[in-house]
Amino acid sequence: MHIESVPTAPAHVVPARVAVSTAWPALFAAVLGLTLLFAAGFAETQVLHNATHDARHAAGFPCH
Repeated sequence: MHIESVPTAPAHVVPARVAVSTAWPALFAAVLGLTLLFAAGFAETQVLHNATHDARHAAGFPCH
């Protein structure tokens, strides 16, 4: 009786769907970070200060 062996991938190979599912959050984080950096870079200083000042107070962090 002849039994065919099923080829298996080495243990270190990551399935494609796992690699894709971890790429989306990383891509989202990168785009969000670049958007925030771009917005902060081109915002007027007073507007940016007031936004961060209010956010720090809302989160309970002292800023003075």
